[in-house]
Amino acid sequence: MNKGYERGVNMHADVAVIGVGTMGSMALWQLAKRGISVLGFEQYGIGNDRSAAGGESRLFRTAYMEGQEYVPLLQEARHLWKELESEAGTTLLTLNGGLMIGDPNTEVMKNVLKSIEAFNLEHEILAGKYAEQRYPQHRLFSEDIMILDKNAGFLRPELAVISAADRAENLGAKIHRYTKVKDIHSDKLGVTITTDKEEYRVGKVLITTGPWTGKFLSGFKTVYEARRLVLTWFTAKDIDMFKPDRFPIFARMRKGFRLTGTPTLDGTMVKASNTKDPVYVKEPANLNRDVNVDELRTVSDAVRELIPGLKPDPVRASVYMDSYSPDDHSVIGSVPGMENVLIASGFSGHGFKMSPVIGKITTELLIDGKTSYPINHLSPNRFFQNVSST
Repeated sequence: MNKGYERGVNMHADVAVIGVGTMGSMALWQLAKRGISVLGFEQYGIGNDRSAAGGESRLFRTAYMEGQEYVPLLQEARHLWKELESEAGTTLLTLNGGLMIGDPNTEVMKNVLKSIEAFNLEHEILAGKYAEQRYPQHRLFSEDIMILDKNAGFLRPELAVISAADRAENLGAKIHRYTKVKDIHSDKLGVTITTDKEEYRVGKVLITTGPWTGKFLSGFKTVYEARRLVLTWFTAKDIDMFKPDRFPIFARMRKGFRLTGTPTLDGTMVKASNTKDPVYVKEPANLNRDVNVDELRTVSDAVRELIPGLKPDPVRASVYMDSYSPDDHSVIGSVPGMENVLIASGFSGHGFKMSPVIGKITTELLIDGKTSYPINHLSPNRFFQNVSST
């Protein structure tokens, strides 16, 4: 343990992580690996579906439509996923390839091609009859191309969160489940955490509360917002065509919507969801989990048009949420105006794949005061000047 992190008088731990979901579980794992005494606080159980970790699968991509600056983080994340798999003795990441499908003149497809060129990523570009023959599950239009990212695949989100939290506890972390944090108060010597059960004193705090971030940082209430996302599953006319070895993960941009999905994981259903323009959630605790007819009809029409091998009526739907920033990029770093408090939030629907490296980055920031990873574009300072605790 670093000399500067010897536990102070009356300190319960060196670090506390508030929110043991996607990012919090990975931070706990990395902190515990460094020998840091760490507490985790989670208002629900570990692996719950009240935020960004639900839905059975998440996409992993390296040819990145959100910007090439993420590629180094994703490459490191891939190694860390395998490290967690080895430690936990389970399979979390399956690399079966990923198809980005759309008009090459659109911004998102240009971003994919830029990331490939900048980092010499393994890929293929498919078009016309060859693309249709290679992946007949997708209906292409004359302007469409397919970009095959050979280091893409799918993750098991609930199992990933549980695996990281379990490893953290095995390494000495202590997690307080079903414990609601009501307030945090920071000063030069540390941070006081008030829960619905008792009070704790720690050296530093990492906030990884996703949609609940505004509950702890008043300045975030007017900038961050929680958004509701709907996931849907479909049956297939021939399910063998949609198994992982024949059907890569995909992201499809067309006519103002974005259809994303994964192969069948259970041999009966295929996940395909409309992930564009999710709905604002005013109160995360009151997330509307009902899926209305219009939402089902929209994704049904997209599947009917673009993936004719699926029966277009959804047979399963579920709802989860994530926190979004104004520019759809995450916020990682020290909270302005608050001593000894860091944040990792606002991942805007595309953070799960890189969560292990975010856990490593936040650990470095907490313990070393700096990180070797390129995250200047994710600084909280780009949005917040006067952030205070509630």
